[in-house]
Amino acid sequence: MRIVDVNAFYAPKGGGVRTYVQRKLKALPAMGHEIVILAPGARDETREVAPGAIIATIAAPSFPLDRRYRYFNDERALHRALDIWAPDFVEASSPWSSAAMVGRWDGGAPRALIMHADPLSAYAYRWFGPFVPRTMIDRGFDRYWRHLRRLDASFDHVVSASRDLATRLSAGGLRNVVTLPMGVEPDIFDPGLRDENLRRSLLADCGLAEDAALLLTVGRFSPEKRLPMVIEAAIAAGCDTPVGLIVVGEGRDRYAVQKACAHSPHVQILAPVRERGALARLMASADALIHGCEAETFCMVAAEARASGLPLIVPDCGGASDQYQADRAMRYRATDTADLARVIRRMAMRGLSHYHRNAVSAAASVRTMDTHFSDLIALYAAGTEFRHAA
Repeated sequence: MRIVDVNAFYAPKGGGVRTYVQRKLKALPAMGHEIVILAPGARDETREVAPGAIIATIAAPSFPLDRRYRYFNDERALHRALDIWAPDFVEASSPWSSAAMVGRWDGGAPRALIMHADPLSAYAYRWFGPFVPRTMIDRGFDRYWRHLRRLDASFDHVVSASRDLATRLSAGGLRNVVTLPMGVEPDIFDPGLRDENLRRSLLADCGLAEDAALLLTVGRFSPEKRLPMVIEAAIAAGCDTPVGLIVVGEGRDRYAVQKACAHSPHVQILAPVRERGALARLMASADALIHGCEAETFCMVAAEARASGLPLIVPDCGGASDQYQADRAMRYRATDTADLARVIRRMAMRGLSHYHRNAVSAAASVRTMDTHFSDLIALYAAGTEFRHAA
C-alpha cells in the first residue's frame, strides 16, 4: 500500500510530530508499505530517505508565529502532487486548511484525518476558560465545529490519540472518530539508563543535595505548555520540601519561562536535548516528570518518561492525563498552580521511591510507535470498499 501523509506539521526542526514522522519512515517500509510525507517546504523537492520512504515538499510560505514551520497555500499544487503520487490511502495531519484541501481532492483513495492538534484546548479553552464554561466557548466557536464536521464527512476516519479528545469530537457531532493511541520509539527509553552521578550533578546545579527530589519538565517554550505555572508550582513546593526542577526546551515564550524562575537556584533551564540517547539517559536519571499542558493530543514526552521508569505529575484532562496510572503518577487540576504545588509536595512526602519502583516495573509495557503503526495499517486495510473507492 502507498500511503501519502499530507503533513502540515512536519518540519526538520519540529517537535513531537517530527519524531513521529521519522519513526513512520522506518516502520511502514519494514511492514511492506510505501510512505510519502508530503509537507510544505522552502522549495519543491523529493528525497528518498530509504527504500519505500520519501519526503516530498511543496514550496510554501513560512508560518508567521513560528518560522520553523510552513503552511500549504496552493491547493492546486497539492492536488497535482496527490495525482502524481496516486496513493492507495491519504492522511491529513492538520485539522486546518490542508485537511480541507485533501477533502476536496477528487482522487479515489480513501483518507484519514490524524488529529495531531487540538486547537480548542490550545487556544480557545486556554484563553476563555478562566471566565466561561466550555459549553459556552464551544457555542462561540461553532464555526470551527462546523468545519470539523465537514472534514468528518470528507474523511473515512478521524484518528484521535487520546480518549479525552475523541470523546469531545464525538460529542461535537463527528461520526468517524477512532481512538488509536500513539507510542514511543522502541529501544531508546529504558529505566536501566539511570545514572546516579548525572542525578547528583543536576541536583548540585540546583543547589541541592542528593536526598532532594529531582523533577524534570520537557517541552517547547510556548504559552499552551504552561511552563511558568510548572516552575512557580515547583518553587512553591520547594518551600516545604527540597525540590529541584530541570526545564528542557526552547521557544518564543523563553522570556516568560526565565521570568518565572525568579532567580531561584533550584530551577535550571537546559537547551533542548536533541540526541535521543542523551534525552533517554536524562529522563531515566530524574525522579519524576511534570507536564503542564492540558491540550496535548497524546503527550509523547509523558509516554517517553513512562518508558524511562519515571513517575508522572500530569493535568487531569487532555492527552497527558491518558498517561496517568495509579501508584505511578499523580494528577492535579489543570491550569491550577496551587493544586500542582500541592501534588508535588504530596508525592515528595509519600516518598518518590515508591512511585519510582512502580513506574520502573511497568516501563516495559509502554506502547511503542511500531504497535501504533501496525494498528493504523490494520484500520486502513480493513476498509477496502470505502465511499471514496472508485
